[in-house]
Amino acid sequence: MARADLAVLCALGAALFIAIGDVIHQRQAHEVTDEPVGHLQLFTRLLRDRQWWLGSAVAAVGFALQAAALGLGSVLLVQALLVTSLLFALPINARLTRRPMTGWQWTWAALLAASVAVIVTVGNPTEGDARGSTDAWMGVIVVLGPALLLCVIGAGIARGQVSAVLLALVSGALWGVFAVLTKGVVDRLGDGIWALLTLPELYVWAAVAVAGTAWQQASFRAGSLTASLPTMTVAEPVVASALGVVVLGETLRPGEAGWLTLVAAVAVMVVSTVALARGEAASVGHAGTPH
Repeated sequence: MARADLAVLCALGAALFIAIGDVIHQRQAHEVTDEPVGHLQLFTRLLRDRQWWLGSAVAAVGFALQAAALGLGSVLLVQALLVTSLLFALPINARLTRRPMTGWQWTWAALLAASVAVIVTVGNPTEGDARGSTDAWMGVIVVLGPALLLCVIGAGIARGQVSAVLLALVSGALWGVFAVLTKGVVDRLGDGIWALLTLPELYVWAAVAVAGTAWQQASFRAGSLTASLPTMTVAEPVVASALGVVVLGETLRPGEAGWLTLVAAVAVMVVSTVALARGEAASVGHAGTPH
């Protein structure tokens, strides 16, 4: 089997396990306490929750498969396929909450799946470098850092679904950075433990994972799953893909006739995720926020 095919299988497997982990995490973020708590206090409480750790273990399997996929294929390919985690998470969440998905939600979910398929096939993503230069990463910090800070400040001012979306943007962006760093870490695995331990990206990678998880739980706590998860699901591949191009030098090769189709597919992916988020927010508004 070709490397690209193995990357696709690993990425889809990662999407499934990450989706299950996200659903468990979202439920525990609401159930761990009925008291209003800050982001750090929420995270420390979740660290003492057994169900949350179960979700973390399931998600860890997904991250391992994601790492394997990134070792076999480009960031552009893998992250586009990870968007399908939303297609797994929504039916699972609907089953657990006994709030069936509507016909419109299934329609938007189908459009999301189709757009991802088009992006992967028409975009024809190619691999670049496994690791980015220091200058490239400094540029990322200068641009991305203030943007994420503004989202955190805005989330503290806003409430409900708006806060959930802003926090989800922070988490999704951090997981996008995590994906790109993962490719560099995986690339050094074959050089031995000492080479890995002396790799600066390893420690940044671990810190970004903790920060991404903390903001993810804060987002889950702030609103419904599909106010937060669709935003994360879009933000992660968008940020990761942009970094794949800017930092790692990856490219898309849709051909002259394929660019319009590719742009349309990206637009459909974004619109469908937003539609899913708004539909769930409306249903939660009538049924009440779960606790």
